[in-house]
Amino acid sequence: MKAPKRPVQLSRQEVDLVRSLVIYEDPHVLALNKPAGLSSQGGRGQVNTLDEMLWAFARPGKARPRLIHRLDRDTSGVILTAKTQPAASFLGKAMMARKFAKTYRAIVTPGAPSPAAGVIEAPLRREEQGREAYMRVCAPDHPDAEAARTRYRTLAEGKGAALLEVDPETGRMHQIRVHLASLGRPIAGDVRYGGALVVAGEPVPRLMLHALALVFPHPGGGEMRLEAPVPADMAKVVAELGLS
Repeated sequence: MKAPKRPVQLSRQEVDLVRSLVIYEDPHVLALNKPAGLSSQGGRGQVNTLDEMLWAFARPGKARPRLIHRLDRDTSGVILTAKTQPAASFLGKAMMARKFAKTYRAIVTPGAPSPAAGVIEAPLRREEQGREAYMRVCAPDHPDAEAARTRYRTLAEGKGAALLEVDPETGRMHQIRVHLASLGRPIAGDVRYGGALVVAGEPVPRLMLHALALVFPHPGGGEMRLEAPVPADMAKVVAELGLS
């Protein structure tokens, strides 16, 4: 992904925040646990995005870290950056070759999908509505159809909700959100795709989707697995709905 070439002026609070998100670092990669509400890239207004905050890690004469992939603004979890151009090139090619494996946690309503585990294979197309972009399930022969495949399994079922483990095998925009909604099991807090804001009397503070783990070929050799713990707001909803 392209990164801004000129340094972005960050506040002390922004520098402290982005440095507090680091979950792993070596000479090749830097991984962070992105909080919900922070845009990965391309945000609007005066608020800096995670991509811009990566200037906090820039060193004189060295390339700043660059994002290898994105997470939706309201999705939390592990996100990977490359610290060098060779690492960025290596990881970019690995991602294009689908050598990355991503695992998510999602809370869906009104209960577990049927079957409780399975594969969703439904093409998606992009639709623009004003300044907003949506993804829609479409027929395979639609001219804008993009192949999309998502694996899921139910981990727990509680009061009007279920906790799922989700593994997207392709990387379409909003893929997990749209695929689960297509089963009649939208993600709690997902206003865009029909997710409930209150479940069993409990308020849902945001989109209940978290990127838990990322497995990828490391630029230095071998395979690496990184995990980002489920954040407190989502853990609270899991506990309140009996999904622990």
